[in-house]
Amino acid sequence: MSGSGNDPAAKAMIEAVGISKFYGDFIAVKDVSFRIPRGEIVAFLGPNGAGKSTTMKILTGYLAPSEGRALIAGHDMASDRIAGAERLGYLPENGPLYPDMTPRSLLEFFADARGLAKNRKRERIESVVKQCELGSVIGKAIGKLSKGYRQRVGMAQVLLHEPDVLILDEPTSGLDPNQIREMRETIRRLGEQKTILLSTHILQEVEALADRVILISEGRVRFDGTPAELRQDGRGLDDRFHELTRSA
Repeated sequence: MSGSGNDPAAKAMIEAVGISKFYGDFIAVKDVSFRIPRGEIVAFLGPNGAGKSTTMKILTGYLAPSEGRALIAGHDMASDRIAGAERLGYLPENGPLYPDMTPRSLLEFFADARGLAKNRKRERIESVVKQCELGSVIGKAIGKLSKGYRQRVGMAQVLLHEPDVLILDEPTSGLDPNQIREMRETIRRLGEQKTILLSTHILQEVEALADRVILISEGRVRFDGTPAELRQDGRGLDDRFHELTRSA
């Protein structure tokens, strides 16, 4: 799938068209453009403060761009957000979970909020509980679960309505090595059927998961290509990351 993001014949499931976001004189992101076709796992790479989360919030419709357009499955997230949101699952970093609820009650709550019919609600809850391996904690208070299990609950909620597109903001942040391995395996499985944009500043995530890398620094895209192209001339990802972000 590498390089297919530049194939004009491939339908874009995620598209940024000249996105900029300004806060007064501060430029959070400037003229960010890319398109991601169905079935790619793309690592959205950059140092802290590079503009990754701002771009993701614009793509999901949580923020309005100062300039440009964000589209999910062809739906403009400024003018047609509800239709876009039906195709989208968004897992923000430290996503909101209600600590007094159990995974089951949380999933039931979100299924009702999304208007899932009774039969489909039951089937989808059973499916995501199995997919995210939540059976052993399904009746425990979320506030008493480990960070790894809380991330699984967040992922289950994201998958509940069977979205085509997943936008994941630092999904392995704060997890221990075993939990990171489990989350990566989950993302790999999901990537067989879904389009995934995965925000990270961890270079190992790129090696482990990505078909393609979009690197952003100081709010601007500095690289868009395959991991092999990023390594260029046999240099490691660390060296290339440093070069592209230092010279920004």
